[in-house]
Amino acid sequence: MQLSLHADYALRVLVYLGSHPGRVVSTNEISSAYSISKHHLVRVVQTLSEHRYVEIRAGRSGGMILARNPEAIRLGDVVRDAEPNMRLLECFDRATNTCVIAPVCTLRGMLRQALSAFLETLNRYTLADILKDGGREKLATLFQISVKPEAVLNS
Repeated sequence: MQLSLHADYALRVLVYLGSHPGRVVSTNEISSAYSISKHHLVRVVQTLSEHRYVEIRAGRSGGMILARNPEAIRLGDVVRDAEPNMRLLECFDRATNTCVIAPVCTLRGMLRQALSAFLETLNRYTLADILKDGGREKLATLFQISVKPEAVLNS
């Protein structure tokens, strides 16, 4: 199983915002810090806003900020909300399923149970768990290092 870039970037955005608490952060800043497409990031931020993980602030000095405390952001929920396709197999979608053994196959139930266990395990953790024990400070330091070369080039 592999998460989409959309879900991956959603988690990264939250980690970045969590490592910069109380600060409005632009998509340009996050895009630069991770070296990822700003265009894709805008769609990810829209998803996070729709699910009320981030608050978007418009205007010249706009950007985004966490809309919830890190303790209230469960990782499994983020993945579920940001992952556009949680179908592990074709048969997970009745509308497009063409598998001839689907009516008698028990594999779908096993995989559905495994997917549920995966999300339940992630939901034991929150954004706060990623940021605790000095994690916030370590991440903030790494982000400053990763952003500095870009800033020097643009000067």
